[in-house]
Amino acid sequence: MRQSILAILMVAGLLLASQVYADPIVIKFSHVVAENTPKGQMANRFKALIAERLGDKVLVEVYPNSQLFGDNKVLEAMLLNDVQMAAPSLSKFKRYTKKLQLFDLPFLFNDIDAVDRFQQSAQGKTLLHAVEKKGLIGLGYLHNGMKQLSASKPLRVPADAKGLKFRIMASDVLAAQFEALGATPLKKPFSEVFTLLQTKAIDGQENTWSNIYSKKFYEVQPYITESNHGVLDYMVVTSKEFWMGLPEELRSEIKQALDESIAFGNQVALEKAVSDKQAIITSKRSEIIELTPEERAQWVAAMKPVWKQFEKQIGPSLIEAAYNANP
Repeated sequence: MRQSILAILMVAGLLLASQVYADPIVIKFSHVVAENTPKGQMANRFKALIAERLGDKVLVEVYPNSQLFGDNKVLEAMLLNDVQMAAPSLSKFKRYTKKLQLFDLPFLFNDIDAVDRFQQSAQGKTLLHAVEKKGLIGLGYLHNGMKQLSASKPLRVPADAKGLKFRIMASDVLAAQFEALGATPLKKPFSEVFTLLQTKAIDGQENTWSNIYSKKFYEVQPYITESNHGVLDYMVVTSKEFWMGLPEELRSEIKQALDESIAFGNQVALEKAVSDKQAIITSKRSEIIELTPEERAQWVAAMKPVWKQFEKQIGPSLIEAAYNANP
């Protein structure tokens, strides 16, 4: 009788184990931008690669346009396992580490190539681990591009921005950047920017060409200054609990697919910086202002003191290493 009970329990255990194995591991990937952006295309490529390589073992669900969570809530949701993967802008990690504020410093990088050189350096890769003590793991950097300034009036010199209200991400560095111009920074969710611009609740904003185009900001902003004053990049992130809980062989395959997807997304970012800018020019909805070297020097002089303001929080050696990535 005892042997029969043991046999039944073993069979039941095997059935349960097979059922657990049969259920796919679900990765909910939440982001806030449109699907035709570099981030949106990267996430969709990741979903496709996982489906192709891992079949019914892993299922990636992508939620664009803040359908699931906004960037201000997604990291909290990740720690609760309500979402497993996201790619918030680097500005969103301030409450988890001060060091990533580095990427918000104005005029630190001359171009996206300099950003890439730093991120691939030893110091840049170390920053991916800056959030691990808080239960998060950085899996890679994703480019969007260099930021431009849009406004309801032409911005040619810093004085033109005085008194204007600019939407910013939740970043103390970006707040200080606009305060240095005598402007008023307003921390608002990305999903609200178009309406704020359309209703003239704000006067301007900063963003990349792909975001300005995909979210149609250019339709409600008559002027865009090609300032390239900062970088808008993301960190693809997951929770340490979820990531380390994956079977090792699956974790390796997921990371490989993600690395390939990030490389694809970065290439999209390079191409869209050119094509989306041209699409805005072609639309004739917004005038693009190109700064002279003398005008640009005025913007640098006005904003660069922000570096010193955050030097202790970020670390002077880190700022120096990032700056030295410029040619």
